[in-house]
Amino acid sequence: MPKKFMKRYLPSPEKVQAMESLRFMGDILHEPNLWHINRHGVARAFLVGVWFCFIPMPFQMLAAAFCAIWFNANLPLSVVLVWISNPLTMPPMFYFNYKVGAWILNRPVLAFEFQLEWDWISHRLVDIGVPLYLGSLVMATVTACVAYLTIQYIWRRKIRTDWRIRRQSRNSDATPPASRDQAS
Repeated sequence: MPKKFMKRYLPSPEKVQAMESLRFMGDILHEPNLWHINRHGVARAFLVGVWFCFIPMPFQMLAAAFCAIWFNANLPLSVVLVWISNPLTMPPMFYFNYKVGAWILNRPVLAFEFQLEWDWISHRLVDIGVPLYLGSLVMATVTACVAYLTIQYIWRRKIRTDWRIRRQSRNSDATPPASRDQAS
């Protein structure tokens, strides 16, 4: 079930490999494990994609793609999962990350104010940036590990359920018709 669902919405390997902008990657994109939808590849994709969605940085999708290649995770899913942090979800996510970082560093949470001046940005960059990135690293690591373990668990549970249903189906098909009528 999860495999069919994901195949329906993810782009095909041929479509991605045919993109002119990705020609510089060469044969790397022809690695079959980057495209297979199996428990390990999908769980690694969640690990990579969820981790990068919590890190405030430019080009999150590119970083997730390189890490997906490095960890042999499902490439399209890793890149898509980065979009958990989108323009609507980024402000609350990063504010929460900042609060976690400030709590870990035992610093007070600063009131929200922003001035588009170099003096203000250079002065506040350390005050806000250090707790933001520390909180982001902590939340990224915790959330990505939970996502990885959750996918592993859900996938295994689904397979066990399918096996149980198949076994019950075989057992009911194996009983002779006469004994089925008597059991009724």
